[in-house]
Amino acid sequence: MKAVCSQLLGLLLLSGVGLAQNTPASQHSSPPPQASPQAAAQSGSTPAPSPTQPTTAKEPRRDIERQQTTGTSNDRLFWTLPNFLTVQSKEIPPMSAGQKFKTVARTSFDPIEGVYVGFLSGISQATDSEPGFGQGAAGYGKRFASAFGDIVIENFMTGAVLPSLLKQDPRFYQLGKGSFSHRTKYAVSRIFLTRSDSGHTQFNYSEVMGSAISSGISTFSYHPREDRNLRNALSVWGTQIGWDSMTIVVKEFWPDIHRRLSKRHDSAPSSVSNR
Repeated sequence: MKAVCSQLLGLLLLSGVGLAQNTPASQHSSPPPQASPQAAAQSGSTPAPSPTQPTTAKEPRRDIERQQTTGTSNDRLFWTLPNFLTVQSKEIPPMSAGQKFKTVARTSFDPIEGVYVGFLSGISQATDSEPGFGQGAAGYGKRFASAFGDIVIENFMTGAVLPSLLKQDPRFYQLGKGSFSHRTKYAVSRIFLTRSDSGHTQFNYSEVMGSAISSGISTFSYHPREDRNLRNALSVWGTQIGWDSMTIVVKEFWPDIHRRLSKRHDSAPSSVSNR
């Protein structure tokens, strides 16, 4: 439970950072005065572009084009967390084993992952989670290394190693339509169901067994000796499945959130200037 709460809090914090970076400056200060077209003509200068010009309208379209070409996304949840294996387009090429490993590596070693792991390690240190790691700089370093190892091992097991061996598709295909409950159920079901490389629906052995294998590796290798037992390994496995379920629901609704926030971003300057 501590791990789930810490990860959720970390996601919310990074989401807030992403939203802050995309908040228009006009919400915090008055917009700069605009020269009239007549004055611009007299001075021979070109009028400045309207601040209401959309800047994000083409981003989703470009990403869908990328998906249809490369089979992967360039998207980020809340403009921060890598979301490269989530796709909207249904007509995309299958992934080779090499592409699966490259995409997972791109996700796992993205710079923002270090910030995310660092924050989670700080919470773990403050709550003295896994006391066997100790405190101080050494304790924090051990927590950081173990948390980073947990994420990387699970990412590779569920997104590259088993999908390559079993010829399963590690991507999440967003439904994008229907009621909230229908889309939520669909998203959660993708933990247990996935596509094969040939496009057939299969049990998601890559996710279920991959997270189990990664839980066993991390629990019985580099975590504190007193935590190396089957009960703890099963607990970690359940936590990973639960966390992945919550994350995949966010992935399903992220395009809707993105569009709404983008509209607010584009309309904010005009609403302020009309006051």
